[in-house]
Formats: sequence, C-alpha cells, structure tokens
Amino acid sequence: MTPLVRNSLLIGAVALTTMASCKKKEEAGKTDPAGSAAPTTAEASPSAATLNGSGSTFMKAFQEVAIEGFTKANTGVKINYGGGGSGKGRQDLSDQVVDFAGSDSPFKDADLAKNKGGDLLYFPVVLGAVTVSYNVEGVSKLQLAPETIAKIFQRDIKKWDDAAIAADNPGVKLPATEIVVARRADGSGTTDIFTKFLNGAAPSVWKLKSGSTVEWPADTQAGQGNSGVAQVVKSTPGAIGYVDLSDAKATALSYAWIKNASGAYVEPTTASASAAGDGIEVKDNLVFSAVNAKGDAAYPISGQSWVIVYTKQTDKAKGEALKAYLRYMLTDGQGLLAELDFAPLPKSLQDKALAQLDKLQLP
Repeated sequence: MTPLVRNSLLIGAVALTTMASCKKKEEAGKTDPAGSAAPTTAEASPSAATLNGSGSTFMKAFQEVAIEGFTKANTGVKINYGGGGSGKGRQDLSDQVVDFAGSDSPFKDADLAKNKGGDLLYFPVVLGAVTVSYNVEGVSKLQLAPETIAKIFQRDIKKWDDAAIAADNPGVKLPATEIVVARRADGSGTTDIFTKFLNGAAPSVWKLKSGSTVEWPADTQAGQGNSGVAQVVKSTPGAIGYVDLSDAKATALSYAWIKNASGAYVEPTTASASAAGDGIEVKDNLVFSAVNAKGDAAYPISGQSWVIVYTKQTDKAKGEALKAYLRYMLTDGQGLLAELDFAPLPKSLQDKALAQLDKLQLP
C-alpha cells in the first residue's frame, strides 16, 4: 500500500471513528456503517500502557487504521504492530515477546503446550478475500478453476496458453508466455488459507498439502508478506501469486474470478467474502474456516484473521488496554473494514466475540 493511500485511509479512519462515536451517543443500538450492531462502550478509558503485537500481514492494514483510531481516543495507550506473518505472531505470543498475535490460522494442538502464558482466547476481527493475482498482457479478465490453480502453483502448467487455462476461459486469447509463480517466503496464514482451499477443492490434483509453509517447487519466486508477493507479481511479466484483496488493489493488480463449490466463477470482493462468512461453522473457541464456504455468491478463497491473546493477563494496565482495544476492533473498528477491502464480521459472530471478552482475566 502506498504512503499516499495509507495516509488517506488513516485520515478517513479517524474521521469515521469520530463520526461513529458521535452517532452512537445519538442513536444507541442502531446499525453501524459495517451493518453490524454498534453497542455503546461503558468502560472508562484504559490507563497508560504500551501494547505490542506481531503477525498477520493479511490484517496489517486494518491494524494500522484501528491503532490510529483507538489511540486518538485513548491517548495514554501506545500500540505497536510489527507484521512478519502469522507464524511469527504465534511464535512471538508463545514466547511472550508480544501482548497479542495477529494470525490467519490457529495454533496447532501439538504446539499449545509450548505457550508460556497458558490458555488462549481467539477474537476474530476481519474476513477477507485472498486473490489469485496475475500479470499477463492483454488478458483483462481471467477465470480459474481450483484444479487449474493447483496445476499452475505446483508447476504442472508452465505456459499461459495451456489447454487447462484455455478451457476455463473460452474465447480469450492467451499468450504463450512462461508462467512465473510467486508465493510467500515467510510462515503465512495467507499461505495456509490458499493451500487449504486447494487441498479441499482440488484434492485429486493438489500434491503439496496445506499449512503456513509448504514445500514449493524450486523455480517459484518468494516474496516477504502479502505486499512482497504483490510486488513480485507487479514487476514480473507472466507472474501469478496469491495476495490479499487489500494489497492486490493497493498495488493495482489484476486478479482472477475463481470457481466456487457451487460451480460459479466469483470475483473477490468484500461482498463475496461476506457471503462466505454467512456459510461458516464456528467452534466454541471461535475458531472456524471461511474457505470453500457454501453459497452461490461465496468467494471460495476467503480467509479470516484473529487477534490471539492469553486468557490470563499478568499486568493490569496492559490487560485493561488490551481488553479495550479488542472491544474497539469488534465494534467501531468494524466500520473501518470496507475502506480497506475487508468484510465485517457477521452479527452472530461479532456477538460471540464480544461475549468472550468476559473470559479475559485481569490481575
């Protein structure tokens, strides 16, 4: 995301937050700009504290505007968010290097015992689309089925005029350009979402399994974070890569319409990510997957991102600030998502996340 776009979003975020706060005083209980309930906050401003977070680059743009809006209203709180990928966020939280992790995938059960701070709470904050972005001269619209995507990314298909791509795009003139596959270099929740999609939607074709990291073919190009992959695609003729919608739009990339479980080719948008959110099944700990969700309008490579924290906080000031920031992200912050090309949480999920704030234990 360019500095100009980022600054515009930050200014817009603060304005939106201020307007939303004023509106709530006048019309408590009405619907906020994100379409979800906007409960008023009775809590006092938290004491002075500094919070540190790291992890998901999928949600990084949201963290930046949410931090700006929250700290404008709570001047005693400073919040730093370092990105670095979901795997780094989970590891940093496990080692108690940060106060919260941003992650697009949950901890593996085998890793839970390694967490130095004990039990965890998952707070979903965003839904969003992971695009299959491409750089192919002369191709303004591209459709791809899951099996075709699987063959491209595991390097079974190496040219853009391959018969499988042509079959997905009748009437489109495809060049004989070599395909360059761009993928993440870091442990990534976006990789986890993308590979889970291929593992589930093209199980007879996809051979690389799924996870935050996979064994990519040696002739693929790696980028750091979503923005890094976006830059590889942008600067490389014939490239294709998986990039979150926010970074894809900020980098002015073209992206494909993807065939969903109902057989429809769907464009990645906030609306189609919201449609995927309507079809999710949520566990008691608020872990779920929006990948391959049901529904004709659902975009199939839709992902989610959580803020993960320790249930038992050891510092009262930090704990109060963290609870207030979580509440902000789940209420006022939801109204900022559309500007960033994310989808707000469905109301049922938002309500569950707000109720879970009571489980956060302060000293």
